[in-house]
Amino acid sequence: MPVQILMPALSPTMTEGNLAKWLKAEGDAVKSGDILCEIETDKATMEFEAADEGVLGKILVSGGSSGVKVNQPIAVLLLDGEDASALAGVVATVSAPATAVATVPAAIHSAAPAAPATPAAAAGDRVFASPLARRIARDGKLDLTAVKGSGPHGRIVKADVEAAMAAGPAVPVAMVPAAPPPAAAVPAAVASPFEPAFEAIANSSMRKVIARRLTEAKSTIPHFYLSVDCELDALLKVRAELNSRSDAHKLSVNDFVVRAVALALRKVPAANASWGEEAIKRYTDVDISVAVATPNGLITPIVHHADHKGLAQISNEMKALAAKARDGKLKPEEFQGGGFTISNLGMFGVKEFAAIINPPQGCILAVGAGEQRPVVKAGALAVATVMTVTLSVDHRVVDGAVGAEFLAAFKTLIQDPLSMLL
Repeated sequence: MPVQILMPALSPTMTEGNLAKWLKAEGDAVKSGDILCEIETDKATMEFEAADEGVLGKILVSGGSSGVKVNQPIAVLLLDGEDASALAGVVATVSAPATAVATVPAAIHSAAPAAPATPAAAAGDRVFASPLARRIARDGKLDLTAVKGSGPHGRIVKADVEAAMAAGPAVPVAMVPAAPPPAAAVPAAVASPFEPAFEAIANSSMRKVIARRLTEAKSTIPHFYLSVDCELDALLKVRAELNSRSDAHKLSVNDFVVRAVALALRKVPAANASWGEEAIKRYTDVDISVAVATPNGLITPIVHHADHKGLAQISNEMKALAAKARDGKLKPEEFQGGGFTISNLGMFGVKEFAAIINPPQGCILAVGAGEQRPVVKAGALAVATVMTVTLSVDHRVVDGAVGAEFLAAFKTLIQDPLSMLL
């Protein structure tokens, strides 16, 4: 019996994905572990491996298709000893609706006029039809009451609808509204006399998930915020010295921030936690998520066990993770999880901001730009490079005193960078 290859759920939040491209063609031999296709999820582009051996008998969803539901059949695999004749029954059963709908317009335009089909029901009577037949009829503007069913007990099936369309021009039906065009196809338009012209840009799967999760976070998590100013002059001096000693690495301020957060969490483990209805989860590993901007939105790759890694290793990992994030090549284990998030907008000149917590985590640290500001030292006015950081906290998980203790530990490390090298 041929095996159906289903659209996989490649992340916990994935409900649909885009089938970017097939790496195997129909008729190709497939071994377990071979890469069949590339799938764009709500987070990244991933390779989908075959679990069985055989021959790729039929591709049901073509490359470039979007909005493919999880567990929808995307192909059929012929097992050892099976040939193309075994595909007939399986393909007829699991053929993707998008393929069937796509053939309808061609049938309408190429059909020659002929007598309408015998009505399947009188006006006001219930019409029995399969869901697929109803969908094709709706898209083709065909009145199902004008179609005679050939299925069990007169049920209208796909073949009946296609035959009716081939027999003559489609009959308009006022009861079934036409499906609206996709957002991506909408050109610049004016929604009302008072709204300026706009271009509708279709939301990617990733953007939809970001919107849903952030709305959930801001609506359901009781945020509070703590800010502290950190002087960076000593850190900038140490950074310059370290970078001048080797061409193998170029440390950024953000690398020091990741290291300082990791060590501060080790000193204040109560801040490395998330909320659970039955119990607060206090993480024993220090895994730091770092927000990275991509063309489709923010994603948070993770530096695992960051408290056990030096500045050079953190720097190299962050550069590699950021590149993979922007290319959509992160693996699930590289962005799923994490116990604490850092969002740094300092490189864009943002002085300070408050970030939305990345659920289910309990804290996120928003990092602003380092800038020269007047400060008072030993009773005298001086100038120092100062960076403002703001900790957004889930009050169900972390109390104000714990948040303040974490920021105090973080500030001490940032202002004494040599302590991070020990």
